[in-house]
Amino acid sequence: MKVSDILRVKGNTLYTVKPDERLAQAAVVMAEKDIGSLVVMDRGDLVGMLTFREVIQTVVRNGGQIGTGPVSAAMDDAPLTCTMETELDEVRRMMLEQHARYLPVMDRMMLMGVVSFYDVAKAVVDSQNFENKMLKAYIRDWPDQEGIPGTP
Repeated sequence: MKVSDILRVKGNTLYTVKPDERLAQAAVVMAEKDIGSLVVMDRGDLVGMLTFREVIQTVVRNGGQIGTGPVSAAMDDAPLTCTMETELDEVRRMMLEQHARYLPVMDRMMLMGVVSFYDVAKAVVDSQNFENKMLKAYIRDWPDQEGIPGTP
């Protein structure tokens, strides 16, 4: 499975912010849209990533206040990225090794979407469920889940 497969299911809604916008306003957008990240774009180029992690770190640095600073002061200015062709196993490895919860998906210089740790976990579970169904269908007379103790 590739990143393109995840984005096909997820959709391509993107939320972006400019580096000179106020961090407080970006946090409002994240709260209103119930999203954990914003891609920071400047003149069509990816320049950073703002996640709830950076927002919380800024609040802690400012003694409990978000402050009046720009997104550029809080963002990760070297975010880990992937491509549409990156394999799911590679994305999992990258996210785990770098503690990244969100990866912008790039096609050369164009932003194609964002893949979250949730998206990856959901894709893995969905794939495993599909494989389980196929294996059970292959085995004749497999009992229903309801008849097996300890299963919902």
